[in-house]
Amino acid sequence: MSSSLPFQHSVTERFLRYVTIDTQSDPESPTCPSTGKQKDLGRLLAAELKDIGLADAHLDEHGYVYATIPATTTKKVPVICFCSHMDTSPDCTGKNVKPQIVRNYQGGDITLSADPSQIIRAAEHPALQQQIGHDIITTDGTTLLGADNKAGVAEIMDAAQFLVQNPQIKHGTIKILFTPDEEIGRGVDKVDLKKLAADFAYTMDGETAGQIEDETFSADAATIIIQGVSTHPGFAKGKMEHAIKIAAAIIEQLPKDTCSPETTEGKEGFLHPIGISGALEQTTIGFIVRDFTVAGLKQKEALLERIVKDVMKDYPRSTYRMEIKEQYRNMKEIIDRHPETVDYAIEAIRRAGLTPERSSIRGGTDGSRLSFMGLPCPNIFAGEHAFHSRLEWVSRQDMEKAAETIVHLAMIWEEKS
Repeated sequence: MSSSLPFQHSVTERFLRYVTIDTQSDPESPTCPSTGKQKDLGRLLAAELKDIGLADAHLDEHGYVYATIPATTTKKVPVICFCSHMDTSPDCTGKNVKPQIVRNYQGGDITLSADPSQIIRAAEHPALQQQIGHDIITTDGTTLLGADNKAGVAEIMDAAQFLVQNPQIKHGTIKILFTPDEEIGRGVDKVDLKKLAADFAYTMDGETAGQIEDETFSADAATIIIQGVSTHPGFAKGKMEHAIKIAAAIIEQLPKDTCSPETTEGKEGFLHPIGISGALEQTTIGFIVRDFTVAGLKQKEALLERIVKDVMKDYPRSTYRMEIKEQYRNMKEIIDRHPETVDYAIEAIRRAGLTPERSSIRGGTDGSRLSFMGLPCPNIFAGEHAFHSRLEWVSRQDMEKAAETIVHLAMIWEEKS
């Protein structure tokens, strides 16, 4: 059932404004935020939240935006936080984004204006079939769009404005959190959970309208450091053991038909080399390891070590070191202890007039780490598609439904308390 709200949506105007601000994060930078330009959007959002009437809205030194929507009920209601990240992926430029709108989309391919070789093909983007009649926002083909995650930011802002302007709608205290550096895995490094003071949270950072995600990959980083044997190349016969060649042999031994991003889907995990650097004497290979279970991670790490040991047999005077670093864990472990977080979201999606669908993320979110930091945090759709690429797109109608879902969710927590 759809329960309509007297919404005058501002989400599209907000989104078009936010995407023109370059907020790309940088994995090589040691600072927080990793790029100062992320604060450009943070300052704007804090000012807009103050204009809406949220007196405590502010941007902190680390690039996080906090704000509170005061309760409109006398009931004791858990404090709910809505969270999105402000940065865009380092994979594709986010500078000089020029958003374009395809109004009343009627199917077929969408060719992007500034680079006609960039085509959002209906055959490759089956989600477009659900978008007939919608207004589709794309880029001109030279940058990513930034719907991941400025769609979520705009949706939370739209919902916040609506709740403040409609005090007759009963809800508990609502917290807003916008984070930097999610795309480089540091999105909650410096979050102040005491200041946030929320009981439960939702990231607005999912894909298809209607989806609620309560499960993510578990993730480790694996590093193999190979110490070869260096000698002068003119006199190297029978002596030299080349660390680069050892690394190449290890990569060559990885499974060809399984266990890689390009051969897996659904609940299958992978072992993925992401970088190789070094010289004759020492070479380092970086891997990311992904699975929905910790046992699956350990299996893949054991497989990697078996491959390395097998290759090293041919290089008896060389050595290796393998280091494993935990990155994040499947949030389902925590969220399953608080089933109401997902149940209420499903009901909110239904009230917004959509068909709810539970799914798993083949990746991580700020919510993965927040859940393990004591703030259970499922992920709700934001409408973003083909993220981290020049073919990224989002629909106006999907963003509006996400904003409505936020409002319904705030109301449901109050009703059920």
